[in-house]
Amino acid sequence: MTTPAQTESTAETAPSTVVLTDVAAQKVKALIEQEGRDDLRLRVAVQPGGCSGLRYQLFFDERSLDGDVVSDFGGVGVVVDRMSAPYLTGATIDFADRIDAQGFTIDNPNAQNSCACGDSFH
Repeated sequence: MTTPAQTESTAETAPSTVVLTDVAAQKVKALIEQEGRDDLRLRVAVQPGGCSGLRYQLFFDERSLDGDVVSDFGGVGVVVDRMSAPYLTGATIDFADRIDAQGFTIDNPNAQNSCACGDSFH
């Protein structure tokens, strides 16, 4: 028998697919505005490749695919396809703008291996 407390705790521990920080959301919004289109969303995917087996892809997309997981972060749509979603559960996308690094970063708790290129995981 399941009690309401058990059901609630299970729902609370389930991580979201992907999280876009406020800084990253502002950068994505600015880039979309530069494109002059309001139908674009940030698509996040994993693809075979890289030195550890998989690597990330971030790109603007207007398509809606069957099984897409769509989230909204401050008016910015983030889309993850159903095949990539398990690999990106709990991942955080941020934007770094420092002297030593500039660009989007992904902190993924699912990444068990890393390599010198920094954008692949297994």
